[in-house]
Amino acid sequence: MTPDAARRIPHLIAAEIGAGAPQVAAAIALLDGGATVPFVARYRKEATGGLDDTQLRTLAERLGYLRELESRRAAIVGSITEQGKMTDDLARALGQAATKAELEDIYLPFKPKRRTKAMIARENGLGPLLEAILADRRADPAGLAGGFRSEAVPDTKAALEGARDILAEGLAENAELLGRLRAHMKQVGRLAARVVAGKEAEGAKFSDYFAHSEPLGAAPSHRVLAMLRGRNEGVLALDLEVDEEAPRGDSPSERMCARALEAAGPGPGDRWLREAAAWAWRIKLRGSLTLDLMVELREKAEEEAIRVFARNLKDLLLAAPAGGRATMGLDPGIRTGVKVAVVDGTGKVLATDTVYPFQPRNDLRGAQARIAQLLVAHRVELIAIGNGTASRETERMVADLLALLPGPEKPVKAIVSEAGASVYSASELAAREFPGLDVSLRGAVSIARRLQDPLAELVKIEPKSIGVGQYQHDVDQGRLGRSLDGVVEDAVNAVGVDLNTASAPLLARVSGLGPSLAAAIVAHRDANGPFRSRRELLKVSRLGPKAFEQAAGFLRIPDGAEPLDASAVHPEAYDVVRRIVKACGRDIRALMADPAPLRGLDPRAFADERFGLPTVRDILAELEKPGRDPRPSFRTATFAEGVRDIGDLKPGMLLEGTVTNVAAFGAFVDVGVHQDGLVHVSQLADRFVKDPHEVVKAGDVVQVRVVEVDVARKRIGLTMRKDSADARDQARERGPAKDRTPSRGPSQAGPKDAKAGNAFADALRGKFGR
Repeated sequence: MTPDAARRIPHLIAAEIGAGAPQVAAAIALLDGGATVPFVARYRKEATGGLDDTQLRTLAERLGYLRELESRRAAIVGSITEQGKMTDDLARALGQAATKAELEDIYLPFKPKRRTKAMIARENGLGPLLEAILADRRADPAGLAGGFRSEAVPDTKAALEGARDILAEGLAENAELLGRLRAHMKQVGRLAARVVAGKEAEGAKFSDYFAHSEPLGAAPSHRVLAMLRGRNEGVLALDLEVDEEAPRGDSPSERMCARALEAAGPGPGDRWLREAAAWAWRIKLRGSLTLDLMVELREKAEEEAIRVFARNLKDLLLAAPAGGRATMGLDPGIRTGVKVAVVDGTGKVLATDTVYPFQPRNDLRGAQARIAQLLVAHRVELIAIGNGTASRETERMVADLLALLPGPEKPVKAIVSEAGASVYSASELAAREFPGLDVSLRGAVSIARRLQDPLAELVKIEPKSIGVGQYQHDVDQGRLGRSLDGVVEDAVNAVGVDLNTASAPLLARVSGLGPSLAAAIVAHRDANGPFRSRRELLKVSRLGPKAFEQAAGFLRIPDGAEPLDASAVHPEAYDVVRRIVKACGRDIRALMADPAPLRGLDPRAFADERFGLPTVRDILAELEKPGRDPRPSFRTATFAEGVRDIGDLKPGMLLEGTVTNVAAFGAFVDVGVHQDGLVHVSQLADRFVKDPHEVVKAGDVVQVRVVEVDVARKRIGLTMRKDSADARDQARERGPAKDRTPSRGPSQAGPKDAKAGNAFADALRGKFGR
């Protein structure tokens, strides 16, 4: 990369992320030096002027693109120079090209080509014919063509076609014309989808696009990706409609091509040139530009889809942890049974089993008795129920059981997303973690642990398998993977990691570490016992000063010899803390327990050449709440009684649910019927909402009202507009609606079972009473 390019890149990125060029240059130097985004965002604010992790991620992505652009620019300049065709104007145009597309447009006339019709026409001596037509517009082109017949050019028609091929290639290599045409197509083009004949039944899921057309510039990413998927599956035909209503030969695009030839006169040469320009547009230019724009459209749609996936993943990873309490995980199933796992507050497996409350065994009482036994034996406080098949039936079974247990303090049940649990269960990691445990039971363990701490458990699963994106399998998988890995890294480091309890997969996501060093840390911990200080990390094999610098601030030792090791204060800044503590006249532990004296300090008194005001302010904030967890408090949704299947829903019902996914067009909400409902973006609030993330995020507990139910297509329309919340409050004041009689499910006892149910309840109270 040239020195000019190196100077230019920081200015370009700075304009895009709303920062100064010196800030960007400093961040680039740190990243090039091996620093990670979390480390730079948290501990190098003086250098970058406080760029946050989002800005830094964008910076890193754009830096890669712009460096590739500069590399390509240098290669093109070298190629044209070697051909002896470089001019001052061409060099200036290449230097000003801001995108790869612009660069390639300029390079097109000089790019080595396969043998084309225009080349053949030139070899047949037809270049001078085109020059003659351009030079004398009053002459009849057919008359001029007569003098160019040969063995390879048998007649006038062949001569004029050859001249036209040369002209079309020239237009196709005219960068200025291509730029104007591309801009025009973006402005007026319409993305049109049509069903392929005979594919109506097979492609019913794409029926919304069987006869669809919308402006190219307004097509949202989710619709673009849906149409592209329909095309890839052979159901839809896609086209970019441009100037469809304009007369043939006189469309704006054809006139642009003619103007490039200055063919506006009345002479026969001008008429021929206009017809040739129109032909070049229809046959050559329109197709190639449409392909370019469709590629660009797909890339933009993928970029938006990846952004949505990344944001949803971040929300899920940073969801509220239930905490280190004994938890039972239930992985629901019908024929294969409900898999049960109990883990202690640290996630250690205490017991596993499989119960069969549903068909074909229908051992409801036996299942409840076994679950009750495990609840009492291990003092379970939380019950995590997977949200897959038979989830509602399992929840009902548990609710009925809890109602029978004595005492006011009973376990809290919660529905937990199973996304990725099966992938983890069958993974090599799970096999190493639970070598003697059946694959089916590993899923129940994962469900329990992800309620205790979603972040610690979900990092064990490939981010793409967690399933909180839209059209995730249709986008560039490498780019998606890099984006999601960045999200996981940022989430883990935002929360911090307990050095003495974290698993290797969790440690691997800490800034500066990775799978190899994480495994080395765990091995050292297993061999030597818990770490007593962060400094002991330097004793770990292959963990040097650079890795220590990047990782130390994100690792926590809650009960170590050094109180600051439990905080987010970096070891490099411990001396600053000592000065602050001395100024307060208090012991460090006393100060962290009662931070009141800190509030009267002036941060500027502790800033120096190495640690400026941003770092000092961060230190003071950390001392006020050492090791604070940025995640929200734990809360669960309460599903409506008698609503277990989509068929139980009716318009007007008021429900509570959990947001499972947020897309560009709205939010999906689990209301407990095995099929998420959609709150369209227009129904998220009583105001205009551009981005659904302004209102909700994955994991939120929300109140919704059913608007529409399409059982056949498994679609549920919901609203969160204010009238829904008002109606919900009114419904609570009135009490349960009379028309919501619960339908009898596998776990509900009917009138004939009342006597048996009472006997069972008595037995439970007697045997498992606390």
